[in-house]
Amino acid sequence: MVRIFEAERSRSRIGVDCGDGARHCRGFDRSTFDRCASAIGLQKQQSHDQSLTCRTDAVIGDNSCFRMKPFVLLLGYVMLTGAVMAQSPSSPVITIRKGTAVVVALKDASGPAAAVLKNDIELSGVLTLGDSATATVLTSVTSSGNGVSGQAVDKTGSVVLQKNYSGDSRRAVHQFVDELVETLSGQKGIASSKIAFVSNRSGHKEIYTADYDGANAVQLTRDNAISVNPNLSPDGRKLAYTGYQSGYADIYLVDLTSGSRNRIIKYPGTNSGPAISPQGNRIACTMSKDGNPEIYVTNINGDSPRRLTRARGVESSPSWSPNGSEIVYSSDERGGPQIYRMSADGGSSRLLSTGFGYCTEPNWSPDGKKIAFNVRSGGAFQVAALDLDGGSARVIANDGERPVWGPDSRHVLFARGSGLFMIDTVTGREARIVGDLGRVSEPTWSR
Repeated sequence: MVRIFEAERSRSRIGVDCGDGARHCRGFDRSTFDRCASAIGLQKQQSHDQSLTCRTDAVIGDNSCFRMKPFVLLLGYVMLTGAVMAQSPSSPVITIRKGTAVVVALKDASGPAAAVLKNDIELSGVLTLGDSATATVLTSVTSSGNGVSGQAVDKTGSVVLQKNYSGDSRRAVHQFVDELVETLSGQKGIASSKIAFVSNRSGHKEIYTADYDGANAVQLTRDNAISVNPNLSPDGRKLAYTGYQSGYADIYLVDLTSGSRNRIIKYPGTNSGPAISPQGNRIACTMSKDGNPEIYVTNINGDSPRRLTRARGVESSPSWSPNGSEIVYSSDERGGPQIYRMSADGGSSRLLSTGFGYCTEPNWSPDGKKIAFNVRSGGAFQVAALDLDGGSARVIANDGERPVWGPDSRHVLFARGSGLFMIDTVTGREARIVGDLGRVSEPTWSR
């Protein structure tokens, strides 16, 4: 099977994410990587003049890795010569560089499934539509009994991905595109994910759920009150939100599979802004049961609340790190609201330097490397992203509120005016996802 992998490098460790579960070579230290390159007869280059790739035939362990200068990396087949070709002439490697989309052409696709396939390809960021003359990969989706058969081949006819998907055709196409994205890039796709948001279409603020592209929108709550602050669990099976059915702000938990709903946090004062942990067993939120609005962590059913912050300001909008060990949140204890980081077990907090004077609604990316948040400039809100490794922050979208990362840590969903928009943070491309459900706000995204 032909696979395309995206190279990555970080400081003292060097390696390649092959994106196929247990068989990967991320985390090679430099000496191991050098031995790997030497074993297949390639000369070492200076680190600033290297791109990294990986091929799946075994030379050392389950994988062999090699280095090639950027000018020889082609989108398409890399024609390997010398020792590499001699060892594995039958296992071609296609290498892509970060930010470069794979051109995909549609073959034997028509009807509703084709429309979904086209939209998924264009929204993926990793793939882009083209014609058969310029495409690297040709794809097709056809009805196959109770489901869809998806196939992707290279221009010589070699199979990149071929699989049957059962069930609803729209979901089946989403699954096919996600697997294609992961096969070609090693990155997680976004097409099978779910979103939720607040809409006032009914005359009240209610919670809605939808596919990641805004399709299949369904009204979840019918509380005829104020229902806000939705938060999807990473697996998309549960949703927590703040509801005012009792006349006070309480936190409810909905099982999206069974439809059951429980009021799980109802302490005196305010209970708001729930965030379900990555493991799905805890909730971080803001409570004022002890007086000041502070960040607390409870079990998933709302019991055993543990207070994390003890500040003079208002603490809100907690967001979990991918492994559940830390939390970021917003606090105005020093004047204008800023973003702080602390252990999920409590202790001291640390101010994150962003360069902006007003920062709210932080959201931690699934890869743990970035935080999206709101900044205010001239009375309007903008969406910014902070690089936790480099420490730099930049505005990625003007006029947007409540940003949330997608499963790929590349796309961000946010509210603007009466719609929801998705932005590709690599290319800057924006797409309107929801725009016909009244005024929508406060998006959340499964992972």
